[in-house]
Amino acid sequence: MSQPQRTNRVFANRYDTIVVGMGAMGSAAVYHLAKRGKRVLGLERFDVPHDRGSSHGYTRIIRLAYYEHPSYVMLLKRSYELWRDIEQRAGEKLLYITGSIDAGPADSWVFKGALRSAIEHDLPHEVFTGLELAERFPGYRLPQDIMALYQPEGGFLVPERCIVGHVFEAMKHGADIHGREGVLGWEPIGNAEGVRVFTERATYEADNLVITAGAWNQMMLGFLDGLIVPERQVLAWFQPERPELFRTDNFPVFNLLVDEGRFYGFPVHGVPGFKIGKYHHFEEQGPAEQVDRDVHPQDEQVLRDLTSRYFPKAAGATMTLKTCLFTNAPDGHFIIDLHPQYPQVSYASACSGHGFKFASVIGEIMADLAQYRETRHNIELFRAARFQGRGKYAAEPKQSHGGSHPHGRTGHGAEQRYGDYQSSDRASENRVRELAARVRSLW
Repeated sequence: MSQPQRTNRVFANRYDTIVVGMGAMGSAAVYHLAKRGKRVLGLERFDVPHDRGSSHGYTRIIRLAYYEHPSYVMLLKRSYELWRDIEQRAGEKLLYITGSIDAGPADSWVFKGALRSAIEHDLPHEVFTGLELAERFPGYRLPQDIMALYQPEGGFLVPERCIVGHVFEAMKHGADIHGREGVLGWEPIGNAEGVRVFTERATYEADNLVITAGAWNQMMLGFLDGLIVPERQVLAWFQPERPELFRTDNFPVFNLLVDEGRFYGFPVHGVPGFKIGKYHHFEEQGPAEQVDRDVHPQDEQVLRDLTSRYFPKAAGATMTLKTCLFTNAPDGHFIIDLHPQYPQVSYASACSGHGFKFASVIGEIMADLAQYRETRHNIELFRAARFQGRGKYAAEPKQSHGGSHPHGRTGHGAEQRYGDYQSSDRASENRVRELAARVRSLW
């Protein structure tokens, strides 16, 4: 990326903080900063909201039984609080509670991890066999050897309205939000004195810069090249043959591991269809600008086949097909940190396909990092230093405000993505094994 000519002039467009990217994380960060009385500018290269990244699609899962790592559960509890707060302030329903299902073979990382999370954090839950799940929620038709953990506090968020809610509330507190104004580059002012941001329309200065541009983050943070990898996702909405089985009051959101892969889905909401997606779909990765945005027959077919097999009464006519992006880190966890050289710059990216539910609390975290350069929340799991020596990450990168796109591939196996969870909190291991043995005896 070519850099605009630098200058030492002082600009009138001065802010306390500039936030780049008005998706889920950026809109929440702008809101929290503005609510604290900060003068904030939010910049978005596309519309606000838009469907080019990872923050669209009518519904996004939120769940408490989090097998990925124990660190997420406390953040989730705060996230629920903040979603309910912004919902009340915006005067619009954003969070829908349907319950959540985490299902897979009894010894799978999905079921065992969700069960362990529920036990360790004392979350209300029930365990079902595939047959029992169909009796409780008739829209499901899972095999008898599948075990399912039901957690009643799971549900979904409406992503476009969540972004609009955060933006509206930020503007009430004086924030400036600019859509369709792409950032061309940025430069530090002094050592840690501030930043200068160059856009397609103007030049701005601020004490702090927050970069929450998702799959485009590595364009402004060159050291992330090779660490955050955009990936094409496809979502389908099928018209249920029995609509009464897929209402929000009797069909929990789900996360399902079967032989065909790992899938996720929702009751009917927003558009007249049962929504389903496959994690990592066809593993098509590449620069965000080059990701195929069209939907093809094979995309639809893999989602229809799975729906026909496990949710047969939902496999009617196709209503909607959409693409979106995952932005993956090598280990499947988030990357949230200060710039390794310029602490006035913070960033959040690589939410690895499970970040939207955390947007409200990540917005609070980013506001903390901008204001105090530290946060009250435990984000040690998400620090970029864990990748020291990988990709282009280094303590002092040569180029801080530009970079090429990643082209490498990254594995998505449970052991690679969530292996650190498997070795944590061993005190509960025997209890999990006992419960797994007990539920297997029900087959």
